[in-house]
Amino acid sequence: MTERPTLAVGLMSGTSLDGVDAALVRLDGPTHATLLDFVTRQYTDTERAEIRAAFNGATAPSLARLHVRVAEWAAEAVQTVLVRGKVPASELSFIAFPGQTIWHEPPLVSWQLGEPAVLAEEFGVRVVSGFRARDVAAGGQGAPLVPMADVLLFASPDTPRILLNLGGMANLTYVERRAQEAGVLAFDTGPGVAIIDAVARMVDPRRSYDRDGHIAAQGTIHDDVLSDLLADEFFAVEPPKSTGRERFGDGYSSALHERVPGADGVATAVELTARTVAHAIGRWTPPGVEVVASGGGCHHPGLMASLARHLADRGSHPLRRFEELFFPGDAKEAVAFALLGYLTLHGQPGNVPAATGAEGSRVLGAVTPP
Repeated sequence: MTERPTLAVGLMSGTSLDGVDAALVRLDGPTHATLLDFVTRQYTDTERAEIRAAFNGATAPSLARLHVRVAEWAAEAVQTVLVRGKVPASELSFIAFPGQTIWHEPPLVSWQLGEPAVLAEEFGVRVVSGFRARDVAAGGQGAPLVPMADVLLFASPDTPRILLNLGGMANLTYVERRAQEAGVLAFDTGPGVAIIDAVARMVDPRRSYDRDGHIAAQGTIHDDVLSDLLADEFFAVEPPKSTGRERFGDGYSSALHERVPGADGVATAVELTARTVAHAIGRWTPPGVEVVASGGGCHHPGLMASLARHLADRGSHPLRRFEELFFPGDAKEAVAFALLGYLTLHGQPGNVPAATGAEGSRVLGAVTPP
């Protein structure tokens, strides 16, 4: 008997702090997802500053208010994608809402803000949230969680593939065959665009990020500083591992900007991301495997050019963009969380223990009823 298609909205707000992504998805079982529509509800500069303040020691009242505001911003994204997709909320089976990570300190905690009851009340549908806590409780990192989607939806049916996400942090998933969890390796490689964008804002406060790589293109890499940055112990740690703005955040970016002011600092940050990603791929995956990249970093020409060059030097890994094979890469993580919500509601595990380091497979998240 064929399973009835499921309509869902998957949400994502990552470490890049661009905004809330909302993907309207049709799921025909756990191995077939169709993107029907996608929007990003951009954060304003003020909203982005509120979230960054939460990373840097906010008070309990401000965190409590932000917990509700994050959900309200997410609700705006859901409403917009439903209007665009011409789908009433009553046709949704669920909303998957991972929230906004503000503190990631495994194996103790991975903490996300965003009150799911706000969405349940607004749209009258189930909301699946709190995806990371169970994996952390089981001894895992709580991240990355997208690898389950990489295994079930985006891997190649017949050859190995590396799925690379260049978000605020960069992470990868190596999958030998689609729907085959054996042999999977997934982990955070370090900063993606978080340092690049933060230093770019310090160089030119009018910009929220290094649009089209213009600032980096005017700079020169400082190899001595880059060598110091590459000596960070995180890059040498064996996977599974994860990281976030606690380590590679505003303080790290400010220190780099002080040492290398101007466009040179942005160029050095670009090279840091490219080299650490390529190093991780060259060290932990077989040579010659294609790399399929998604995330905001794909829009940075300098980063993509440097990454392609280093990947060619480290095992002849061809670099492709996610949209060449599937749908626009900016929607990938929101689609992935729609899948994770689907798995939760069907009592199926959503983590990949080889990726997070958890003691075993776990059903993730909590469900807020309509």
